[in-house]
Amino acid sequence: MTDRRRMNGPSGGTAPPFFASSLTSKTASPTQRTRAPDELRKIFLKTGLTPSASGSAYFELEPSTPTAASKSLASKAPALKLTCTVHGPRPLPRSAPFSPQLLLSTRIKFAPFAARYRRGYIPDAGERDLAAHLDTTLRGVLISERWPKSGVDVIITVLEGEEDDPWNKGHLNENERAGGWGMMSILAGCITVASAAIVDAGIDCIDLVTGGVAAIVRQPTAPLQVYLDPCPSDHEEIFAACMIGYLQTRDEITELWTKGDIKASTDGHGANSMGFEPLVDQAMEAAVAARLVLIEAIKESTGMKVQTSRIGHPKNAAS
Repeated sequence: MTDRRRMNGPSGGTAPPFFASSLTSKTASPTQRTRAPDELRKIFLKTGLTPSASGSAYFELEPSTPTAASKSLASKAPALKLTCTVHGPRPLPRSAPFSPQLLLSTRIKFAPFAARYRRGYIPDAGERDLAAHLDTTLRGVLISERWPKSGVDVIITVLEGEEDDPWNKGHLNENERAGGWGMMSILAGCITVASAAIVDAGIDCIDLVTGGVAAIVRQPTAPLQVYLDPCPSDHEEIFAACMIGYLQTRDEITELWTKGDIKASTDGHGANSMGFEPLVDQAMEAAVAARLVLIEAIKESTGMKVQTSRIGHPKNAAS
């Protein structure tokens, strides 16, 4: 008598399929950067993609161009893809205590397929750290006094994230996975896409905030140098990096995150040209370049909203 509640396997033995590896080596060396030190990757930014949210935006960075000698079917340099939704401002529950300012809640979550290391459904240490940095950045931008006893939720989903070395992450523990160099580029993108979504939601801000990253790296045939918008898989070794959230109009920095040993990287390699202040200045240049893309995206979405409102009210359009 057969069991009807389960699918029985074949009566004979089976052999699993065997696929030849498409990788030349699992410890392949990183691809060499083809961009200039002051050249940023192309940015795609669009707002208003989630109708159910008060504001939304999509951010994408193109992947770095792999070398021609690479025969791998998989890209060694993943792209950066982020989505952001803003819900609110909406009134707090009656049971909540009175708050004279807008209550901000930020969350950053990696999709299960965002990286080779699969993350769980519960936010880990790296995701909570990124959310804390984003919260600090946005609190210096929002005019929270105009929304008393209200709350707003900023939710960012990382669809694809940068990794330090896509092929050699299996031996790292959870803390090392959570604090890689690629996290700084992810946070910079989160700041930019969150700013676009907040503007799309119509929330009052003192200025547009954008994120920028600069790093002191060493190429195989070049000395130490400061590079804008670094991709971890493009460089042989990264000594120090800096990420900032910058307000260009007010010339203010709402968030500053540095990592690495800047002093050790400058000893004997030109301390005047590579230090803390030059690294911050280069990160500001990267943030200013991202701001140009943000402004164009906001202008495009605003023009579409104005055109849609005129179509819905022909009398106003005729006048």
